[in-house]
Amino acid sequence: MSTTVAAEAVTRSPTASATSPRRRRRGPGSLAVRLGVFAALLLLWWAVTAAGLVEPLFLPGPAAVWHAFVRANTCHPISAGVERVVCGEQNYFLWEHLLASLQRIAAGVSAAVVVGIALGFLMGTVRPVATVVEPYLNFLRSLPPLGYIGLLIVWFGIGDASKTWLLFLAAFPPVAMATIAGVRGIRATRIHAVQSLGASRWQVLRHVVLPSSLPAIVDGVRIAVGFAWTTVVAAELNNGIPGIGGLAYIAGTQLQTPLVIACVIVIGLAAIALDALIRGVGDLLVPWHGKA
Repeated sequence: MSTTVAAEAVTRSPTASATSPRRRRRGPGSLAVRLGVFAALLLLWWAVTAAGLVEPLFLPGPAAVWHAFVRANTCHPISAGVERVVCGEQNYFLWEHLLASLQRIAAGVSAAVVVGIALGFLMGTVRPVATVVEPYLNFLRSLPPLGYIGLLIVWFGIGDASKTWLLFLAAFPPVAMATIAGVRGIRATRIHAVQSLGASRWQVLRHVVLPSSLPAIVDGVRIAVGFAWTTVVAAELNNGIPGIGGLAYIAGTQLQTPLVIACVIVIGLAAIALDALIRGVGDLLVPWHGKA
């Protein structure tokens, strides 16, 4: 048996066999329950606002929020009786604001994934490096993004560079920590087994360490993307137009509550879509994970 085949055999767990049952899929009953709860919440929202229990400034009705969403995605007169037409909000459609934020997320998180995985593997396999670097990694992980956004603006200005760096620093620690945990969580018997068959250090890393740590890395990327997405509003507080977080902030300062809620809903839906995308990629990379 060759070293590569043996390594792959050691990497595979018993739960990854063809006889393992597939994970349970959500049935139509689960979907019906979720749709029912959503409809109930929507009805409660409408009832509270229609009864006037809360002033529209603080909680506008669903119709007002929908109107703000449509207005932010269409061209319309600047005000009643005025012929001048504007498109979207702050000179951009809502989808353009969302796309700008996604581009910033992609740039910052992509760099964080590359650097975080590389450093995580180095720290997980070389103890002296972990001893030196781990305290600083924990220090960075404990800092709230708003704590150093002012410093980043001083260093890189108010353009996209400071926003990308902020998102990188928000996403980098979770990826690195997850990679370290994944590498250190590998059973030593797997590594010893392939080493006894003559595997080199590179073969051990490629065929045992990397596949075995992939589930933890995917989970770390999911956490990193979620954390970076929650930071997008902070990243776009200064010169954040176009940007969905910047639009929500400016709309709040102008007391455009329906538009703020519309932006919040779009941010939440985008976060759910991103998480589903990463889970789908993770299922392709580690199809054996979570099966028993």
